[in-house]
Amino acid sequence: MFIRCAFFQGKVKPGMEQAFNNYIRKELVPLWTRFPGAQEVRVLRQVESDVADPHFGMVLSVRYPTRESIEIALASEVRLQSREVSKDLIAMFDGSVFHTVFSADEYALPTD
Repeated sequence: MFIRCAFFQGKVKPGMEQAFNNYIRKELVPLWTRFPGAQEVRVLRQVESDVADPHFGMVLSVRYPTRESIEIALASEVRLQSREVSKDLIAMFDGSVFHTVFSADEYALPTD
């Protein structure tokens, strides 16, 4: 499996935290969950860290079965829509956004 993440490195502008979170939930999650081939969508918010920097205001994690499914999602109409809608979210954010694709192995927990 593969996981594509969008890292929002930095912080939400002061006073915009609730609007930022509402915008994600109401405007972007409905698009992200329609990406072709997506098997799971997670929105992560940093609560604490053992280092002061970097800080991540948000990380979007989308799981796909193959690299090819990521390419299909990136070329999709819904992804183009999400890029346009994301502009208003980025306006509420001080920092940078970058994407990384991870290969991922999953292991069952012991049952004893």
